[in-house]
Amino acid sequence: MKTVSVSLSPNTQKDDVCLAIREIFSTKKVKGEYIQKLENSFKSYFNFDYVFSLNSGRSCLLLILEALNIEEGDEVIVQAFTCNAVINPILKRKALPIYVDIDETLNLDITQIEKKITKNTKAIIAQHTFGIPANINEIKKICQKYGLILVEDCAHALGAKYNNEYCGTFGDVAFFSFGRDKVISSVYGGMIATNKLDIKEKIQALYEKLNYPENKWTNKQLMHPIIMNLFVLPFYNFLNIGKIILELSIRFNLLSKAVTASEYKGILPDLFPLKMPNSLAKLALNQFKKLDKFNDHRKEIAEYYKKNIGGLFNITDGAIYLKFPILIDNGDEIIEEISKYNIMLEDGWRKKVIAPPKTNLCKMNYKEGECENAEKISDKIIILPTHINITKDIAEKIVYLIKSFI
Repeated sequence: MKTVSVSLSPNTQKDDVCLAIREIFSTKKVKGEYIQKLENSFKSYFNFDYVFSLNSGRSCLLLILEALNIEEGDEVIVQAFTCNAVINPILKRKALPIYVDIDETLNLDITQIEKKITKNTKAIIAQHTFGIPANINEIKKICQKYGLILVEDCAHALGAKYNNEYCGTFGDVAFFSFGRDKVISSVYGGMIATNKLDIKEKIQALYEKLNYPENKWTNKQLMHPIIMNLFVLPFYNFLNIGKIILELSIRFNLLSKAVTASEYKGILPDLFPLKMPNSLAKLALNQFKKLDKFNDHRKEIAEYYKKNIGGLFNITDGAIYLKFPILIDNGDEIIEEISKYNIMLEDGWRKKVIAPPKTNLCKMNYKEGECENAEKISDKIIILPTHINITKDIAEKIVYLIKSFI
């Protein structure tokens, strides 16, 4: 069986690989019509007035914070169970991330937010973790009460809904990610969306000054679905050939890492922010056309997990389940045992309240014990894959193995 992964270009199908191969030889890698096509499709699908495509979700958030005049000494409320890709743009602006604990949805605990608001608080970033909608209406009320900007982090939630309205349409501004393990994937990429003219004008002024990535960087992203699906995943555990190919590809600069070394230490590299190149926009658009199919599949697989393992979280009907979370005490042991069956469940969302686990929490301005629930969950959580390449047979095998080891 081809190795199952939750992080190594999991959404990629045959047409995506073929497209990536063609784009390697394209003469329109940087500028081209697919940037506008992707933006137009995005606006049409969600009924956004204004969108801006960039080379990552990190770039999107950094540009948003700059447009909102978030500066040194300003405070931005975030949840503790998050990724350093959310925290580093705040630190880049020399602002302070203020951590709030999470509730049973794995999102901001609305009962804890007001305790953290001060005269220096300027914005709240509401994350929809794993495509599970946060209690966004209540968060919006808090923002209105205190005159704060509401930024929706929809990196995991492309197509998720709250009260039958799309996530990303509640806040003042939202950002999405098309990273290698997100709802759709162009390996790197992201989108800012807003319906507010004043915010749009501030973002546009900054956006027009940005450059595009170099061809060399774009080629590395195009190589990711090719190398992963043709050479790494088919042979990942066969004499470790796949692992060796992956390591060599990174060492010889054929592929880029999802997280750079400096980001673990609170430093966002100059790669962010940049505009989205045409070739990656073309990859993202190809996947965006499959969004409904992808999300329907995720919900079907998640429902199977829920029925056979248990619904361990209070999840609303609008969730799309980018990944399906469960809590298990002996998670390390189970992940190691299941890996022997070519199923890799380790995706970095474990062990620390700020992912990936190599992240230096001190550099993130997080104090141990600050958010107890987030710390307990990060110790016990295991993520089950729901992406389009998880067949019912694979889901059944995962359930069987987890039940066996529990």
